[in-house]
Amino acid sequence: MDWKHFLYAVLAAGVASSFSDWFFFGVLFHGKYVAHPEVWRQGAGVSETPAVIASTLIGFLTSAAFMAAYAVFGMHGYPSAFKLAILVWLMAPLPITVTNALFIKLHPLVVVSHSLGWLARLALAAVAAGWLLG
Repeated sequence: MDWKHFLYAVLAAGVASSFSDWFFFGVLFHGKYVAHPEVWRQGAGVSETPAVIASTLIGFLTSAAFMAAYAVFGMHGYPSAFKLAILVWLMAPLPITVTNALFIKLHPLVVVSHSLGWLARLALAAVAAGWLLG
């Protein structure tokens, strides 16, 4: 495996996922977050910057883990990358997001946007893997 391409793929997917996270976790259905304001950690006047930074770093970690799995399993090309993305989404983020929504008061559209956000994050990692590692 070419480590330079691996690093480029992680950086590309990480940066792209930052923008998709902004859309799916911040913009899409933004008004629905106030349906249950008591479940959110931040209050009025409290900076969300540390949480945003941590979330961005998690996006890069997710991208690195995806690239590592893609390489370790000897995958090649876009079809394999997208299959991996869907399987990972079905294994972890989707069930966790839905299960959390069963026990935490979240508006259903917030659950949809977070689920789709994770799918977008993994799909962007698949594009980067197919392009730079395939």
